[in-house]
Amino acid sequence: MRDQESATGPTITAILQRGPAGGRRIEVELVEGRPPKTIDVPASDDTICRYCLAEWVQTGGSALYTSLYLV
Repeated sequence: MRDQESATGPTITAILQRGPAGGRRIEVELVEGRPPKTIDVPASDDTICRYCLAEWVQTGGSALYTSLYLV
């Protein structure tokens, strides 16, 4: 996960659903031209939450992610 200013490649907006980081939008780098299948996101309580794509096929400049578990 990177913020827009330090990103080195194309990014997509990850829209996080449910879980400790639910409701946030973050920029993540594409992997082989696609949204990453999973992302690790720091929560406000200093834990790390793993999120996965809500659906495997998504198009456009954003992708929905749903909470899996704490890492």
